Amino acid sequence: MALDTIIEFSNASVFQNENLILAEVNLKVEKGEFIYLIGKVGSGKTSLIKTITAELPLRKGEGRVAGYNLAKLRSSQIPYLRRKIGIVFQDFQLLTDRTVLDNLNFVLKATGWKSKKEMKQRIDDVLEKVGLKHKEYKMPHQLSGGEQQRVVIARALLNNPDIILADEPTGNLDPETSDEIMQILFDIAASGRAVIMATHNYNLLKKFPSKTLKCEKSRLEETEHTSEIDFESLME
Repeated sequence: MALDTIIEFSNASVFQNENLILAEVNLKVEKGEFIYLIGKVGSGKTSLIKTITAELPLRKGEGRVAGYNLAKLRSSQIPYLRRKIGIVFQDFQLLTDRTVLDNLNFVLKATGWKSKKEMKQRIDDVLEKVGLKHKEYKMPHQLSGGEQQRVVIARALLNNPDIILADEPTGNLDPETSDEIMQILFDIAASGRAVIMATHNYNLLKKFPSKTLKCEKSRLEETEHTSEIDFESLME
C-alpha cells in the first residue's frame, strides 16, 4: 500500500450473508480524492461501504483500509479502524434531546476523550469548518436541514479521520443547500482526506464532476469523466 493510498481492494468479493453482491473489486483510493459511488438500489453501494467499515466481513480477496487488513481483521481492531472513518448519513441521526454541543461531546466521550478543554477546542474547530461556530447551543429542531447536515459533517470530523463516507448526504436537502454541502465535502477532500459519496443525485455529478465508481451487474467500474456515464440506465 503506497503512502497516500488509504483504501485498496484487490480481487475482492463483497458478500451480504451468502449472497455475492460485488465480484472482483479492484479499487484504490488516495488521500485527498473525492469519489462518487453510484448505481441502482441494490447494486452494492451500501454493501461496499459496509465492507470498508468492517460491518460486513471481507471473505474473499484482499482489502486494506487506513492501514488495517480487512481479511485478517480481529474484532478488537474494528473500533480503531472506525475511528479512522467519519460517516455522514442522509437522515442525520442526531440526538434530538441534546444541543449541538452535547451531540458532539457525546461522540468525543464515547471515543475516549477526557480533557474538557481539548474537547471544547476540537468542537469549536469542527463547527468552524462547517460554518456553524455560533449554533452550538441550538437544539437540532431549531436548525434547518442543511444546518443539521453540517452538524453531522462536523461530527464525522471530530476524530480527525482519514476517510469520510457520505451516504446520500444531500438526499433530504434542496438544490441550493445541496450545493453548499457539496462544497464543504470537496473542501474536506482538499484538506487531505479521502471522501467517498454514495448518491442518486446525478445533477450533482454534472455540477461537481469528479472520479466516479459505478456498481452494476455485480461489478464495480471506474470512470474518470462524468460525460462517460449513461445516467438513463441508472434511473430507477
